Amino acid sequence: MAEPEREPVDRDKRTTLRRFAALGAASPLAAFVGSSSESDARSAIAGYVSSTPGAHFSKIRDDLSLGTGETQHHLRRLVDAGAIESHMDGEYRRYFPADKFSEFERRALGYLRRDTPRGMVMALLSEPKTTGSAIAEHLDVSTATVSNTAADLEEAGLLTRETGYTLDRPESFIFLLVRYAESFDDRTVAFADRADELIRYDY
Repeated sequence: MAEPEREPVDRDKRTTLRRFAALGAASPLAAFVGSSSESDARSAIAGYVSSTPGAHFSKIRDDLSLGTGETQHHLRRLVDAGAIESHMDGEYRRYFPADKFSEFERRALGYLRRDTPRGMVMALLSEPKTTGSAIAEHLDVSTATVSNTAADLEEAGLLTRETGYTLDRPESFIFLLVRYAESFDDRTVAFADRADELIRYDY
């Protein structure tokens, strides 16, 4: 039996690499990419990290359809060059453009890269007085999941639970969600489209 045709996969990979390589070439990280035969993959990683800050290693590798060793090599080169930086977030190592985000923003992005915390943050930004049970129903998760997520966010210094759930620096969350909406999901894009309605001056 003939082997299945693989060219479409290769073409998709090349298209993805070129798309993110273009972002890398247009980003401040371009000077760190170099002009060697490896530059397409490295520029794609630079573009990906620039447009998807807080992504962890496996997501970068999988979204760009790169090998593990290849991804490790280029990330290491970019880190060594001072183009990007990495920070541990629990069991994940997350990558960011160097010197662009505060510690609070890095922690916030780490949690926004997770579905339940991101959904919870958007629910609280939309309705600050919403309850844990209402959030659980909206996200289709258990109230225990919401409670545990709130505890994690509080431990990270992103939320307080003194009287209900209150986000710290809600304006920073709004900025990150709007600026990088397309790197999350369609629900975040819809949230970003109506973000102007959510800005309050009494946070």
